[in-house]
Amino acid sequence: MRPRVAIVGGGLAGIAAALQLADADYQPIIIESRKMLGGRATSVVDPRNNQLIDNCQHVLMGCCTNLIDLYDRLGVIDTIQWHKELYWTLSNGEIDRVKANRLPAPLHLARSFTKMRFLNAKERKQIKKATWRIIRLGSKGRYNWRDRTFIEFLKYCKQDDSTISKFWNVVITSACNLDVKRVSAAHAIQVFQQGFLANRWSYTMGLATVPLVELYSTVEKSIEAVGGEIHFSTSAKAISFDGSRVTGVVTSSDFVEASAVIAAVPPDRLEKLVSHTIKAADNRLQALDRFQTSPILGVHLWFDQQVMDLPHLVIADSGVQWLFNKGTDDQSRQHLHAVISAADSWMELTEQEIVKCVMEDIHRALPKSIGIEPNQARSIKEKRATFAATPEIENYRPSAAAGYVGVGGGGIKNLFLAGDWCDTGWPATMEGAVRSGYAAALQITGQGGVVADVPPSFLARLLGLR
Repeated sequence: MRPRVAIVGGGLAGIAAALQLADADYQPIIIESRKMLGGRATSVVDPRNNQLIDNCQHVLMGCCTNLIDLYDRLGVIDTIQWHKELYWTLSNGEIDRVKANRLPAPLHLARSFTKMRFLNAKERKQIKKATWRIIRLGSKGRYNWRDRTFIEFLKYCKQDDSTISKFWNVVITSACNLDVKRVSAAHAIQVFQQGFLANRWSYTMGLATVPLVELYSTVEKSIEAVGGEIHFSTSAKAISFDGSRVTGVVTSSDFVEASAVIAAVPPDRLEKLVSHTIKAADNRLQALDRFQTSPILGVHLWFDQQVMDLPHLVIADSGVQWLFNKGTDDQSRQHLHAVISAADSWMELTEQEIVKCVMEDIHRALPKSIGIEPNQARSIKEKRATFAATPEIENYRPSAAAGYVGVGGGGIKNLFLAGDWCDTGWPATMEGAVRSGYAAALQITGQGGVVADVPPSFLARLLGLR
């Protein structure tokens, strides 16, 4: 008999865990409250027109080794389009391009950044000095900044407010879903070390060319092949506990008996699934109420004529941080997707107010669009999109399995945790979610595990980036 493992949550963490369990000949049983997989990285059907749209534009980078591995397992890696050229503007219509040259990392992007017109000579010099310090820190030096915010690091590096606003904050808010004043310095430094400096490939941006939900179309077949199941539209009500081990999951329709349980849900959801008895028996569950969240806003816009001919655009001085060109539909309408990370100030706005503000940003960034308005718009608020990777929370992020010391010291041996909020070594990203799922499955099966990072180039290692 194959061991049955109940997985609460069909997001990326749950999917990653399920596939590794299936590879090890276990029976994964995914319990998902929605009608489709993907969690916060999926698609929704717009009830106004029955059109399938992504809840938000999700991006992967070349440094996301585990997410790339997951897409490869799913057989959908060919649906990811890679962009080696990144486009920036400062709301004046002038486009700057960032692209690697032939120099080895970490020098491969230096020429592009020094030619950025929206940065003046003083700002470019400041960025160069701070980047050099980030390289020299290495991973050990980065760890020493885990208890401080990135703004503290930037001030330590003598970065002016204009440099922080136009460059550092734009990158970090998009990558970590927190601005530089709140995010842990260690994670912000990690974004630059692993995403832009370690090697020539890592900065490359990957975008799905299909609706996100289609990326998970092969999951059910892989799970059913080993006798597993996916329970869609099924809410988990409680994790069952006999005083020493968890025995399964009580759902809205039945009881899923299992030899182990992986809770692949956010901390606030997990807190509702565990009893006081379970919490008292597992130290990893003591700090669930300490986790805060940060919202993301995605705005879909359709136009009767072409508004943007670039595949994407970073806007360095507006509420909208990214614009993505989703192409034209069967009615020849151009579809743009605007993304606002750390969107706290937008959450109380109506859809009409949101579209008005977004279009003002688009008109400033793309002067040729002035006078053109969308004929259709849809805003999607993810109020609890990610956990907030602040310095205060780092010591409370739990391990996949119960351990002997620290946050994981003492616990229920067959209860496993997954999700980007767990102790993955990454901020709130899809990569972190997949890593957590792989880590949880490894603790159960003893097989597989987290895929190694892309190694730094020889020059990067020589300079201290290791």
